[in-house]
Amino acid sequence: MREAKKGYIEVAFNGSLASIPLDVQFSLPAKGVTAIFGPPGCGKTTLARCIAGVERLPNGFCAIDGEIWQDETTFRPHLLRPVAYVFQLPNLPSHLSVRRTLLYNASKSDPTLIDFDGVVELLALAPLLERSLSHLSGAERQRLALGSALLGQPRLLLLDDPLILLDRSAKCEILPFLERMREKLPLPMIYISHDIADIERFADHLVIMKDGVVTAAGPLNVVQSDPALARRGEAAVCLDTVVGGYDGRYGLIKLRLKAARLLIPGVPLRPGAWLRLRIAAADVSIACAPPRASSILNVFPARIKASLPYDEAEVTLVLTLGTGRSGVPLLARITRRSFDALRLSNGADVFAEVARAVPLGLPSGCVQRLPHLHENVRQLCPETRNTSTGSRP
Repeated sequence: MREAKKGYIEVAFNGSLASIPLDVQFSLPAKGVTAIFGPPGCGKTTLARCIAGVERLPNGFCAIDGEIWQDETTFRPHLLRPVAYVFQLPNLPSHLSVRRTLLYNASKSDPTLIDFDGVVELLALAPLLERSLSHLSGAERQRLALGSALLGQPRLLLLDDPLILLDRSAKCEILPFLERMREKLPLPMIYISHDIADIERFADHLVIMKDGVVTAAGPLNVVQSDPALARRGEAAVCLDTVVGGYDGRYGLIKLRLKAARLLIPGVPLRPGAWLRLRIAAADVSIACAPPRASSILNVFPARIKASLPYDEAEVTLVLTLGTGRSGVPLLARITRRSFDALRLSNGADVFAEVARAVPLGLPSGCVQRLPHLHENVRQLCPETRNTSTGSRP
């Protein structure tokens, strides 16, 4: 009999439901956000329903933080699992106010995760409390759905593509709240989406699905360097950095990434704050020797881990920063001509020149000088931010 590991989300399902096959197995830390990514129809929602206990596949296995929800002898149905399931279209009682909806869905026992006042503050629901649901926007209804889910005191939050029905401005409104939940709550979340841009913004771990099968699973930046994603036209790697200071003379944020140091243009940020950067493969070039004079500020020793054909003219390189086996992953897309001219090969030691690194949102309390609320929403929206604020000198 399989044993559950404390501190992990463990899932294994094999079979078919409603003609949708599943061959799924992964074990990832039960903290932060685990994103499940894949095209429509690949089985993401079916997997979510199995994790939630809404559907049952015989001989499946599901355990959260050491607690078994399903194995060879056990099956806890949905109502007996401490899981909150937020759908694409929230199912909310239209005749109640926001306040009464929250109270109706609140757990009758003492709160162990967050209380009513905490939810109202976390999701900025105070101005909406006396409104009826018919007077809420799509983004406001999703915030209410999230608040109702949290008041059930779950041990796992399942988000089934909650942004898919929202327009661009509504997505910009809701994304900072999802980031705030990730930052403030000790609650593991599973986020299902076919939009890699949303996933890149706040996921910690990534599971890739295709035709009902998990093809890769692990930390976000490691899976991003997997061939399944590295061959994509918009291939990129997201790296979590720590603010180390600010160069006021040149308007540059100083960032730490393990032993490496980066400089990017931006406003002053609180030292010690966490900041996620997206580095596209197209914004990384390769040199065989350290440049003596260059406008590129961020140049790192690296090792070529793999070379992947992209098209007739270009190749994608999977790199690790530094020359050790446990280096930070990075991608570079260069021409085949350059690849041959530099005589590059797998295992070769090179220098990665990062021309641009784009910040993905800013955690609460990160900015030292906060802008106006509406200006802040525009800055945090990945689809409307000015990409000229990247690190190209």
